Amino acid sequence: MNPIILAVIIVSGIGIIAGALLAVLSKIMAVPVDEKAAELEETLPGANCGACGFSGCSGYASALSSGKTENTGLCAPGGNEVSAQIAEIMGLKAENIEPMTAVVFCRGDSENAKKKMIYSGVQSCVLASQLFGGGKECLYGCIGLGDCVNECPYNAIKLCNSVAVVDSELCRACKRCVNVCPKKLIDLVPKARMTAAVMCKNHDKGAVTRKECKSGCIGCTKCVKACQNEAISMDNNVAVVDFSKCTACGNCVDSCPTKAIEIILEKK
Repeated sequence: MNPIILAVIIVSGIGIIAGALLAVLSKIMAVPVDEKAAELEETLPGANCGACGFSGCSGYASALSSGKTENTGLCAPGGNEVSAQIAEIMGLKAENIEPMTAVVFCRGDSENAKKKMIYSGVQSCVLASQLFGGGKECLYGCIGLGDCVNECPYNAIKLCNSVAVVDSELCRACKRCVNVCPKKLIDLVPKARMTAAVMCKNHDKGAVTRKECKSGCIGCTKCVKACQNEAISMDNNVAVVDFSKCTACGNCVDSCPTKAIEIILEKK
């Protein structure tokens, strides 16, 4: 027989055998597909933010499908619409999700906060914070290099004069910005509730804070005394508002000598 023809026959035979073997093994070793989990994952928004407490949307879908959780209201970005869809698929009660928004609790922009150095390294808040706490005198303030901006999948955060600002209309409360901020300046607040907020987390004593930032909380307690609802307390030299008690009356705003308090989520 011609050697070339023989070689073709041998190679073809090997290919047929290998193909058949792969087909058999693919059936034997196939991983069962959880169709309900797949349907749930398609319902979820795909942000993979981890706000639900699981490893992204697939983790939450798997947990629901396997019965590890029956809470349909863990997906903040999806809101009540997704909660209702999950409930329909799983035959569960739809949990209510209160709309939340992230807020950057800092007003230490380039006009208010003093600089101690010019940072020219990698434009990352995490990296800059490792170099003497960043370029601003205040060790607690927004570094302003945009890690939260880059992390936000909804384009809800912008840098305004070296401070991050959240657009509450675009924010979906996924917590990715909360987790990435090295100064822990970002928290979630109820989106539909007007409230006063102390836009500062500086725990230095008042005299030090005054030197660092014009709009920093100096711990004078005037807002505590002005609040008629006992919604403000002191926490290590900085005032903190209990949003559940605040009525947004504005007394604390008027009493603050450094204008560190403002009414947020005000209806426009």
